[in-house]
Amino acid sequence: MLDQPLTLPCGAVLPNRIAKGAMTEGMATPDGRPTPELERLYGIWSDGGAGMLLTGNIIIDKDHLERPGNVVIDREPDADMAARLASWAKAGTRGGNHLWAQISHGGRQTQKIVNPNPKSSSDVALALPGGQFGKPTPLTKEEIADLVQRWAIAAKACKDAGFTGVQVHAAHGYLISQFLSPRVNLRTDEYGGSLENRARILLEAVGAVRSAVGPEFPISVKLNSADFQKGGFAFEDSLKVVQWLEAASVDLIEISGGTYEQPKLMGVAGMEDEEAQNVAPSTAAREAYFVDFAKAMQDEVGVPLMVTGGFRTRAAMQQALDMGAADVIGLGRPLCLVTDAPKQLIEGRINLPRYENDLDLIPGWLGFLKRFQMMKAINGFAGIYWFYEQLWMLGHEGRVDEGLSVFKAFRTVEARNKAILKARG
Repeated sequence: MLDQPLTLPCGAVLPNRIAKGAMTEGMATPDGRPTPELERLYGIWSDGGAGMLLTGNIIIDKDHLERPGNVVIDREPDADMAARLASWAKAGTRGGNHLWAQISHGGRQTQKIVNPNPKSSSDVALALPGGQFGKPTPLTKEEIADLVQRWAIAAKACKDAGFTGVQVHAAHGYLISQFLSPRVNLRTDEYGGSLENRARILLEAVGAVRSAVGPEFPISVKLNSADFQKGGFAFEDSLKVVQWLEAASVDLIEISGGTYEQPKLMGVAGMEDEEAQNVAPSTAAREAYFVDFAKAMQDEVGVPLMVTGGFRTRAAMQQALDMGAADVIGLGRPLCLVTDAPKQLIEGRINLPRYENDLDLIPGWLGFLKRFQMMKAINGFAGIYWFYEQLWMLGHEGRVDEGLSVFKAFRTVEARNKAILKARG
């Protein structure tokens, strides 16, 4: 049942099976510090009944943001930063729920306006139109070792502030995902080649985090079930990595998929046809995106799994739990609009609204423009920006605007990103 508690391997207990999935907020100060607006947003979600809230990307390198406005912890926090983190954690746990910090590094998926020369596993550039991302430079082994310790520093800072868990982001094409992908990782040293080598940075980061936070503090990993790209990280690879993570004392693995080039995670059309994966054909028809992948994993490992993406009905959520495909149900976009959806779902009162199909920037009479890759990408991300604006209004005004135009949202977010970067210097 959705209201059933879940005891994690470390001994921590989630009060129910619904979690708020990580969604980028963009509400930090220009130098990456949490704000009262973030506190308001997470206080609203804490009141909404989820057993666990995952933050958006907390970045471990200020030069590799996922987007302008990310929170950044790339060193031991000063007194002001520690106080801000503690205020955020207090607001985000006031409902008796868990609050976990998602810790990440953008790698080559850092926009040029943030860093024209990002670091990655190799020098393979993103195959996206528009020139928004620069050609990356391979990380040295010394730089990798430094980043591993930064994951640990960020995790310890969040624990000290009152967060109740952390998640290492190894999915969606960000830095660790870039190492895992044989399509992106062309290294010939101990961090490239075999799957064991490509997973080395992830396992080192998890080990460093565990040493920093101790055995009783929840550690999660977000991992792609697959990249959905030819030559990319495949399901068989993912299953093996999950087995290694289970052995490394990870308490919860969130199953997702895709990258910026193939954004399955956001329901946006990608740059190429998806590679066939060895899962049941019901995946495409099922309400949730990654249920069959998780079920196949659950048959092989015992670590609890969280599935996020596409859930809209209580029946589908309950079915995923009943069939053993998930231990935790993650909800994202619906909580941008119905902030107490977890409470309502547990009480059996609602299914969740769908808005994605109504959020086209390009009007129907200009539909032919979607044949062009750049316009298709712009149209898809404009819909995502509509949800960004709902979060911004929740944090700043405590309200949403379902009538907001997609064009206005796109224009506003673009302008705000530029203003944040200008203030950042």
